[in-house]
Amino acid sequence: MAGKKMGEFQDMLPLMADKLGGEGLIEEMCKGFNLLMDREKGVITFESLKKNSAAVLGIEDMGDDELQSMVREGDLDGDGVLDQMEFCVLMFRLSPDLMLQSQHLLQQALQHEFGDAFF
Repeated sequence: MAGKKMGEFQDMLPLMADKLGGEGLIEEMCKGFNLLMDREKGVITFESLKKNSAAVLGIEDMGDDELQSMVREGDLDGDGVLDQMEFCVLMFRLSPDLMLQSQHLLQQALQHEFGDAFF
């Protein structure tokens, strides 16, 4: 997602994760998915993203190319749409701070579970 708009993007996921915890963050991401998805298809399409993104994400200034790029970037299985898992993965990927925080938490959990022998 290139362009001027992304430079203005403020990453709120780390703050949400701190306030809501992991389970709460996932719940909120699921709510976001439900707001953006095409109700009939149960997935986020380019059309549903375009229709719903301005109200939900506040990105009304994004052009079609940028919205299509967002769908392509998150579309892991190549079907041209985002299912709930792909949407959540995309949100994490778009949040570098949250990715670092998640990596640190995973390392802590693995070390706790397996001890120093794991590392």
